[in-house]
Amino acid sequence: MALLEKIGGGPDIRGLTREQLPELAQEVRERLIDVVSRLGGHFAPGLGVVELTVALHYVFETPRDKLIWDVGHQAYPHKILTGRNQAFAEIRQKGGPSPFLSRRESEYDVFGAGHAATSISAALGVATARDINGDDFEVVAVIGDGSLTSGMAYEGLNNAGNSETDLIVVLNDNEMSISPNVGAIHKYLTRLVTNPAYNAIRERFKHMIHNRPSAFGQAMEGMLLKLEESVKNMLVPGTLFEELGFRYVGPVDGHDLDALVDTFTQVRKWKGPRLVHVRTVKGKGFHLAEANPVVWHGATPFDKLSGQMTSRKGLPAYTSVLGKGLAELGATNPKMAVITAAMPSGSGAGIFGDAFPDRYFDVGIAEGHAVTFAAGLATEGIRPVAAIYSTFLQRAYDSVIHDVAIQKLPVVFAMDRAGLVGNDGPTHAGLYDIAYLLAVPNMTVTAPKDGAEMLALLRLGVEEATGPFSLRYPRDNVPAAVPPLSEIPPIEYGSWEILRRGRDVALLATGTMVLPALEAAELLAADGISASVVNCRFLKPMDVATLTWAAENHDALLTIEEGTVVNGFGAALEREIEPTRAHRPELRVEVMGVPDRYVDHAARGEQLEEVGLTPAGIARSARGLLGSPRPMPVHGTA
Repeated sequence: MALLEKIGGGPDIRGLTREQLPELAQEVRERLIDVVSRLGGHFAPGLGVVELTVALHYVFETPRDKLIWDVGHQAYPHKILTGRNQAFAEIRQKGGPSPFLSRRESEYDVFGAGHAATSISAALGVATARDINGDDFEVVAVIGDGSLTSGMAYEGLNNAGNSETDLIVVLNDNEMSISPNVGAIHKYLTRLVTNPAYNAIRERFKHMIHNRPSAFGQAMEGMLLKLEESVKNMLVPGTLFEELGFRYVGPVDGHDLDALVDTFTQVRKWKGPRLVHVRTVKGKGFHLAEANPVVWHGATPFDKLSGQMTSRKGLPAYTSVLGKGLAELGATNPKMAVITAAMPSGSGAGIFGDAFPDRYFDVGIAEGHAVTFAAGLATEGIRPVAAIYSTFLQRAYDSVIHDVAIQKLPVVFAMDRAGLVGNDGPTHAGLYDIAYLLAVPNMTVTAPKDGAEMLALLRLGVEEATGPFSLRYPRDNVPAAVPPLSEIPPIEYGSWEILRRGRDVALLATGTMVLPALEAAELLAADGISASVVNCRFLKPMDVATLTWAAENHDALLTIEEGTVVNGFGAALEREIEPTRAHRPELRVEVMGVPDRYVDHAARGEQLEEVGLTPAGIARSARGLLGSPRPMPVHGTA
């Protein structure tokens, strides 16, 4: 790591000779492999952009010139090269670097990125601000890893191309998002790259340019470039990006540092909107990741020599259980369909797709389209399940309201990663779905306590729901073994479950907080405090009869949810019991949940401890609530 140890940012990279760049790239790749093999984390995306990252920092005057990355998991090499090499050894760990771009972390992280397709819009904003301020730096957006399947990318391209603003877009085309890319745009890029006539002529022009006698001069080079451009337009008519107003260059081999440096050096001289199409291999430099970039998109710790990943011992993940449940339901319901937004493995939906490919739809990174597509299916009697991460469904909120809920269509939303998500940090935390879905009329909001209850609620939504139905579950393993769906008893719509009866305090818990509440009740019993525990699996509609029982028969109510306390389940419950509090003013109510702030990346257990959502934390809050001399206002507890 002789070179890498001397690199603290862009100026150090530009202080190297071109001949040293391949060595630096290799050291970056080895560093990435070494750290991720020990800690786990995003793997294949970063391996694919090592040379691209080195070339960008070599040609552009970073940090003065602005690099804006799309989908932050591409940016591990960028972090290594920009003053965070030593800290990179603790990436995704509490107190270590974020796994995504973070403006708090470095001046090189120009714009925070956790979700896809934001780079072009953000870069256009930065470039426009530059012009307003009278500055003259370059702005480069690096988009890829499937982001061109997102509609927002085209909104940015359309606006930027029409604006004629000086801006460079680098398309990292690796044919992948987390899973293989889908859709017409992917097919278009493949045709563009594989046109044999164009590529043969292109290679001839490249040879002529790079081997011209010095007497040719700049004029001849410019003429050859224009001639190549004319041939390209003849063989690939109506090039999409040029029609949108961009000067298109490429495709360029994203692992050829000389080609990248030459291309960016030339493009940097031009003005207006420019797009450089770079072809990369996801997982480059680690043969197993190249062979299977889906599995190696994000890795658990692994042996660098054998590639053997650390196995996840114990019970299966909620995601896996959901996928098998979807397949079981699909076998008995030919009208059921499953939709995912470029997350077949991450959501579990791919298990259904393997069994029923004709009723499975991966629409790409296009959550809004996924929801409205599901709504269209529902109008014709299909029972669609939209399997979308909680944090990604936020992007489709307008579609949820306008296209599903107003029309009261029976679309089931299966929301993985609900709650705190551990090492991926605040961009991926699913903390807001309770609050934003409770606000939607006609919406059913549910949260299961375990895997079996999740499948029972899924079945209820698919088979019986008369309107939109949402199901939230965590990024975690199920707490107990899950029987086949056929052996799981049905759940009555809108019903809660009293798991323990007491007299002093009722712990009204949702989803992942039900089992910790039962443990907290045991801790309270040791102190002589009698606690009831209620599984509030339906957050909307609430089980009014059970809620009334809890409010009439206890001194205090403590609600517990793994979601934001602002406008969440506890806040809604407090409004629901106002009639009871009118004649029982002594009734005390407190809300536990995630405080009104972002929770930094750490292990999920550490995050739950930080915000008090543990058995000990719940018991502590209950003791404080019962010991209060007067009724407590509703507020968040950490």
